[in-house]
Amino acid sequence: MKKGIKVVLAAASALLISAPAFAFHSGGAGQCEGCHTMHNSLEGAPVVGGQGSTVQMAQYQTGPYLLKANDASGSCLNCHETPGAGTYQVSTTGAVISAAGTAPKQYTPGGDFAWLKKSYAFSIHGHSTTEDGDRHGHNVIASDYGYKQDGTLTTAPGGSYPAGKLACSSCHDPHGKYRRLADGSQVTTGLPIFDSGSYQNSLDPISGVSSVGVYRLLAGVGYTPKSLGGANVFQYRAPDAAAPPTYNRSENTAQTHVAYGQGMSEYCANCHGSMLENGFVSGMAGLVHPAGNNAKLTSAIASNYNAYVSSGVMTNTQPTKAYSTLVPIELGTGDYTKLKPLAVNTDDKDQSASTSTNVSCLSCHRAHASGFASMLRYSMSSEFMTIADDSGNATYPSDVNNDVANGKSQVEQQAAYYDRPATAFGPYARNLCNKCHAKD
Repeated sequence: MKKGIKVVLAAASALLISAPAFAFHSGGAGQCEGCHTMHNSLEGAPVVGGQGSTVQMAQYQTGPYLLKANDASGSCLNCHETPGAGTYQVSTTGAVISAAGTAPKQYTPGGDFAWLKKSYAFSIHGHSTTEDGDRHGHNVIASDYGYKQDGTLTTAPGGSYPAGKLACSSCHDPHGKYRRLADGSQVTTGLPIFDSGSYQNSLDPISGVSSVGVYRLLAGVGYTPKSLGGANVFQYRAPDAAAPPTYNRSENTAQTHVAYGQGMSEYCANCHGSMLENGFVSGMAGLVHPAGNNAKLTSAIASNYNAYVSSGVMTNTQPTKAYSTLVPIELGTGDYTKLKPLAVNTDDKDQSASTSTNVSCLSCHRAHASGFASMLRYSMSSEFMTIADDSGNATYPSDVNNDVANGKSQVEQQAAYYDRPATAFGPYARNLCNKCHAKD
């Protein structure tokens, strides 16, 4: 009897140890009532309206598809927007950043959509210019939260996806049907999803038993949002990557290290097909910047990436100091036993560049939005990112009309670099194209 009880307790303990730590989405479809409402009524009152929403729907009325918002992205932002520093949030409430000089507060790897609401007018070398908020990222439409269609572009650059239909669900599958199996394949039905699959501490799929969600609930092959009526069918699968469990954080002292494996550029090509450049010959005319699984770094570029410290300083010899989340590279693998150990917020992991690594779209851009034009990870509006004070120490310019400031306050400049102080780059640091190209 006692022996039997011990066996049962041991088995129960094993189940508890292997049980996944569920978040709302759990790698797949979350609780239905989190996004939908059958009647918009509970105990005699309406239930619709997130904390940053400007719309409170009348009782017994809902948005399309019974959503708790007037559009798909609004339904997402009911949870994914917050006025303060968040955890899983990707947008700062507009009222918080409406004043001049204030900055969005979210530091997720994809970026804070609130940068779309920040526009700047400034002068570069004596010439007046503007940096409209539309240029800071993907212009998702969420009318309840003040996000609107791009004012210039009508379709995705390099593709035909209509700007008037852009939503969070244009890239992410809201029901999370895409799942990764133990053999690395991705399917939409079959083995149940039992964990996220996106994080360093996510459980692994069990062959013949269970699957995990693909990275960040991204859609995959065959996907098309309902709003497009069958158009723009995705040709490429979700990318392989792993994020640290804590990822919405300042990078003032340590980087938030997402380990990108493979397929990110191909995934972007589902909408931006003309920008995918997998095969290239250096100096050949007619090409866009190489990015893709097969666009491997040359040995010279890899050496530059690893040696770069700051402008003109190419003295790094430590592999654990080579990687930068402002210029992340892909490892060229879908092997999560290699990716997950790297997805930690320390600088003691070796993800240095080599001829088996490659540039991806996210090496230069953020997936959601950034503080810079063209949703770049660093400024390209000026040749410099920093200046120097009277003592020769690196600083961000305090004059918003300084060529380097691009109309931004010091607070905004530092926030755009994910809270890195200017001293992280050194005085008169030129832009980070030089991380790979070392032309400074």
